[in-house]
Amino acid sequence: MQHPHAASRDQYATGVTAATASLLKRLRAKAPRVHCVTNAVAQNFTANALLAFGAVPSMTLSGEEIGEFVASSDALLVNLGTFDRERREATAIAVDSAVRHGLPWVLDPVFVDRVPQRAAYARDLIFLAPKALRLNAAEFGALAGEKPSREKVAAYARAHNLTVGLSGEIDLIADGERAAAVGNGHPLMAKVTAMGCAASALVAACLAVEPDAFIGTAAAMIMTGVAGEMAAARAQGPGSFASAMIDALYTLDEQTLVDHAKFEMHR
Repeated sequence: MQHPHAASRDQYATGVTAATASLLKRLRAKAPRVHCVTNAVAQNFTANALLAFGAVPSMTLSGEEIGEFVASSDALLVNLGTFDRERREATAIAVDSAVRHGLPWVLDPVFVDRVPQRAAYARDLIFLAPKALRLNAAEFGALAGEKPSREKVAAYARAHNLTVGLSGEIDLIADGERAAAVGNGHPLMAKVTAMGCAASALVAACLAVEPDAFIGTAAAMIMTGVAGEMAAARAQGPGSFASAMIDALYTLDEQTLVDHAKFEMHR
C-alpha cells in the first residue's frame, strides 16, 4: 500500500505537469515581453529561444532607455556572464525599474564561482528580491558557501524568499516549502554556449504568466529539458543540436510535455 504522503506527492507532481502544459498554452497566447540583460555570447541564442518559445525578447543596454524597456515588459532576466561596466550600469537601472513596477525578475549569477567580487555583487542583487535564482552547483556553492543538497538549497530559498532552480544531471527546484526534481535533459545541452542562459530567460518568460514562482520555474525547467531531449533525437552533434533546440522549443506542445515530463516532488 502506498504511503499517504507519497500519494500526495504523486498527485502534486501530476498537477505540476498538467500546470506546465497549461502554462505553455497561456504563454503563447499572451506572448510576454521579456527584457534580457545578458552576456554578449548569449544574446542571439537567447533571443531566438524566447521567440521560438512564444515570448518577445528585448536586449537593449542603453542607460537612456532600458528603464522604460523594462517598465513595458512582463519580466526581466539579469545574467552576469560578460559583466562589463555597461551591463553593470544597465542592471542597476533595470532591476530598479522591475522592482518599482512590480515585475518578476530572474537572476542568473553566471561564473560567480570564478571571481569573489562577482559573487558579492550577486548577493547584493539577491537582496533586491528576484522571484527566481537559476544557477548551477558551482555557482550555488559560491553564493551559499556550501555544496548544494536538497536540504541546503531549500534552506537558502527560504532564507532569501525566492525560488531556486538548480541545474545539473537532475535539476532541483525549491522555494523553502516545496522541493522537486526534474529528470529531463540531454548531455548535449552542456556542449552549446548559452544553453543555460537561454534556460534562465525561459524561466523569466514563464514567470511573466505564472504568479507562483515554484510552478513557473519548474515548468520552464521541464520544458527546457523535454525540448533538449527532442533536439538530441534529431541532432548529429553540438552544432546541429543548437538549431534543433530552437526548433524543439517552437514545436513543443502540451501533450508532449504531459507524456515526457520527468518530475518528482520531494516533499
